Amino acid sequence: MDHHTLAEVTDLTFGYTHKPLFKDLSFTLERGNIYGLLGKNGAGKSTLLKLLCGQLFAEEGSLSVLGENPRLRRASLFSEIFYLSEEFPLPRMKSRQYLSMLAPFYPRFDRELFASYASEFGLSLDHRLDQMSLGEKKKYLLAFGLASGCSLLIMDEPTNGLDIPSKRQFRQIVASAMSEERTFVISTHQVRDMEALIDPIIILDQGKVIFNEGLDALTDAYVLDHVTTEPDGDALYSERVLGGWMVLKKRADVPKGQTLDLETIFNIIVEKGGRP
Repeated sequence: MDHHTLAEVTDLTFGYTHKPLFKDLSFTLERGNIYGLLGKNGAGKSTLLKLLCGQLFAEEGSLSVLGENPRLRRASLFSEIFYLSEEFPLPRMKSRQYLSMLAPFYPRFDRELFASYASEFGLSLDHRLDQMSLGEKKKYLLAFGLASGCSLLIMDEPTNGLDIPSKRQFRQIVASAMSEERTFVISTHQVRDMEALIDPIIILDQGKVIFNEGLDALTDAYVLDHVTTEPDGDALYSERVLGGWMVLKKRADVPKGQTLDLETIFNIIVEKGGRP
């Protein structure tokens, strides 16, 4: 694994007793990106995140994160990963106790930066953590993770429970915390919340990664055009909308048209099983 590659998954197989999920799953993550992990309900997004951070173990294949196998659960790797799950308990203690207990596990944890993020989120650190609202708990853990200095931050539905101003703050703070040596992986159903932040995009479907690249190649090559007559069967993609259809066409053929939004890109790729 070279320096630019943060994680490499090769021929990975995993499933639950009642539900096989992945077979021969392969992909890589490169440093310095904010990846968006997308997929239908049940596609295995949360499972994949847990495999990356060593909470679940693959049945077959190989998985390397920062040059190590998460299955071995070494402190040297776990000090470089922060995982914010969709559901999380917080203990009956105040912030200073929580920081004293957990911050030492992260060698580059920055308390001043944590206080700055907490202030930007409007958090009061005098309250007990378990008495915070869902949105406050999520913002607290986001502030902690961003201040941890970790190389890999994994976030599962981080904007659930956040109001509209907090979602905007989240995007701004995450963007400001990025560097060439850090990588964020954000699993989300809230595509419109993340559209201006995540790129490249990973799309999971039917146990495979069917897309793992930046969006520029698609938006440069294709455009959505609004037509009033039903498209024929040769259309790359079409969607019924008010007043007609939105049709995917090659950009060279349609110099003036609507740009591709992320939600449409997702729908097109899932329908096509990959790039158009």
